[in-house]
Amino acid sequence: MPRHRRPSPDFSTHKKGAMSFAEIIESYRDYPVLELCAAADTSRVEQVLNKQRLSIEDLPVLLSDAALNYLEPIAAKAAALTRKHFGNAVVVFTPLYISNYCTNRCTYCSFAHNLAINRQQLDADAVKRECRTIAGSGIRHILVLTGEAPQIATFDYIRQSLRIIADHFSSVAIEMYPMSEDEYRELIALGSIDSLTIYQETYNQKLYADYHQSGPKMDYFYRLETPDRACTQNIRAVTIGALLGLDDFRREALHLALHARYLQKTYPGVEVGLSFPRICPLVDNFKPLFTVSDRQLVQIVTAFRLLFPTLGITMTTREHAHIRDGILPLGVTKVSAGVSTAVGGHSDMPSTTQFDIADHRSVDEMKRDLLALGFQPVMHDWNLKMSRVCTI
Repeated sequence: MPRHRRPSPDFSTHKKGAMSFAEIIESYRDYPVLELCAAADTSRVEQVLNKQRLSIEDLPVLLSDAALNYLEPIAAKAAALTRKHFGNAVVVFTPLYISNYCTNRCTYCSFAHNLAINRQQLDADAVKRECRTIAGSGIRHILVLTGEAPQIATFDYIRQSLRIIADHFSSVAIEMYPMSEDEYRELIALGSIDSLTIYQETYNQKLYADYHQSGPKMDYFYRLETPDRACTQNIRAVTIGALLGLDDFRREALHLALHARYLQKTYPGVEVGLSFPRICPLVDNFKPLFTVSDRQLVQIVTAFRLLFPTLGITMTTREHAHIRDGILPLGVTKVSAGVSTAVGGHSDMPSTTQFDIADHRSVDEMKRDLLALGFQPVMHDWNLKMSRVCTI
């Protein structure tokens, strides 16, 4: 199969400041990823499997229909790489929703401004109750979430809430509305957060405009550059992803791989992670235009493990327990447990959920099942307080 010449930049020589990620996306605008997937044959799959080091241009081969016939050897290689770089360790975390007010109108989200749902925002006492309940389960890694309503969940509110939360957990990540460099700098300097999770939702700029019909989230490029703003402020870790189902997963995978490689090369001191969430049932009964089968999800995870042997991969409770357990050995390094997607859902004030979860296992059940599968549940592998001491 003739290979398509890869457009610039060549990531092997990419230097900080050479190109923005927006420019990289533009340079790949006409990259025929779907055509390359369709043209891949068994000999090309075998060639890629035998390579010691993969490039972006190998990704369409691994995501092709032809590669589905090689899923077992691909999975075996992915499992071996995961074991080599991560051993049997799997980090366990849970999300904490503190506000579901939102000014966006995203067609795929239950928190959308136009939907009549139960809106709540936790005050300081309620945040403390949630923290105590979650910490009582043994969780020490937390992911804090809000909707996008900066006039209600103001930066001052977020800052105060995170200071409370950081007193209960050793590692605090946020998945909130995109912030400025100054805001990330302040939260990091205060020792309130060490990690950021941000999904572009879809890297397809045209579809992005269709899905985001009003609100600040309509700004595609401001969201696209969010990881850069956090990374320039020396955040410890950033997890990125696309919401699978909004566009063809092969196109999303290409752009996600480009984004991950860009962040790796531009910010070598930042721990870059990946997540592959599939759309779940919502309040408004949104129907995705594209589907990702279970086998294709395995294909995505294993392809990224082969392309990025040392990057962490998160698998959330959007997936059923048997799916998560089956994919775990193939590349997953982080899982959620004891999950609620409602504000106040861990204590006594549950509101409307953002989406329906598929895996309802408690923290204890998840730890038990991880041990039974031969993994070591990691409840504590980073400490905000110790990191502050070490920088004094």
